[in-house]
Amino acid sequence: MICRRISQALLLAAANSATNNALSSTSNRTLLTHTSSCNGLTNIISSHSLSRLLAFPWSLSQRRGAKAIGSEVRVGNIIQRKGRVYQVLKAQHTQHGRGGASIQVELRDVDGGNKVTERFRTDEAIARVYVEEKSFTYLYTEGNTVVLMDPKTFEQMEVAKDLFGKAAVYLKDDMKVTVQYYDERPMSASVPQRVTCTVVEAQTPMKGVSVTPQYKRVLLDNGLTVLAPPFIVAGDALVINTSDDSYITRAKE
Repeated sequence: MICRRISQALLLAAANSATNNALSSTSNRTLLTHTSSCNGLTNIISSHSLSRLLAFPWSLSQRRGAKAIGSEVRVGNIIQRKGRVYQVLKAQHTQHGRGGASIQVELRDVDGGNKVTERFRTDEAIARVYVEEKSFTYLYTEGNTVVLMDPKTFEQMEVAKDLFGKAAVYLKDDMKVTVQYYDERPMSASVPQRVTCTVVEAQTPMKGVSVTPQYKRVLLDNGLTVLAPPFIVAGDALVINTSDDSYITRAKE
């Protein structure tokens, strides 16, 4: 861009000085020099790194850390710690009474693959690494492999079922899912935060009971058991929060 502006300015100067042969000749030579430099620089970039940046523009920001605190760390996050880049495999929050709360995490070294367990304070500063996210359409699961489709190119892609973690149970035909990439590799995948499931088994509400009972357990069509209000019956469609498997509301018909 800078080279282009320099070239345009020199071209205008050369045109305005057309009556002065000496000045015009100098301007033209300078213009050619700058134009040649720009072309050479463009060729170097194009042949080496420009194509990579155009294909993977997120690679510019992957190493930039965004500060977060320990309590915000979630499974699937990519973090930077002690000079290494890790993916969070497990995260468990623990309360220590007066000693405050902490979070114990299982981490996997992105480059080496080694797993380590560490404990963060909930207010401890953590450097998160940006990842690139892409949307796909879920097609089917075969063993431990999930087959997805790019909705734009219709190309199919296989990823490990483990990338979805416990959320894999919510996968449904034609569901829109998100795959998180780091360094051009799929590191984790997620389903929508709200998913509608059907109750296949639930205790029938008892008539004549004056005191409203607490939430009861119901079985969903994906095999999960969740807590739901006492008025829920088999056949009801429920909106479930996939992050903690909790009941949100009864789906509207």
